[in-house]
Order: sequence, then C-alpha cells, then structure tokens
Amino acid sequence: MEQLSQVSIWMVLIAVLWVLPWKGYALWVSAERKNKIWFIILLILNTFAILEILYIFFIVKKKPSDILKTIKSNFSKTK
Repeated sequence: MEQLSQVSIWMVLIAVLWVLPWKGYALWVSAERKNKIWFIILLILNTFAILEILYIFFIVKKKPSDILKTIKSNFSKTK
C-alpha cells in the first residue's frame, strides 16, 4: 500500500510539472492578446495541457522558438 502511494505522489508531481508551464504560458499569451474568453477557458479547464498546447500552437500560431525567446527574455529581466 505504501508503494502505491509513493507512485501516486510521483505521478501527480510529474503531471503538475507538465501542466503548469503550458498553462502559465497559454494564460500569459492570452492575457497579452487581451483574449478574455480564451483566458477564462484556459483558467477553468484542466486538460493535462492539451487545450493549452492547442491554443499556443494552432490558435496563436506560436513556434517553439517564440516560446524560448519569451522564457529567455523574462529570465533576463529578473536578473
């Protein structure tokens, strides 16, 4: 039983580490674009980041390089 709870904890941690960056970035982009409807949908629905990834790459048409630029520029501002 204890092993099962340890596995569950790791699975939850992995899920959280996968979802949070996608959700955060999708919310950031929707707020920048003043897209209130998408912001609300993304904030409320928890879809293991599937909806967030679809929004980023197919609705907003961001490229992976755009995401890396945003991350780098935000980290350089904090230093």
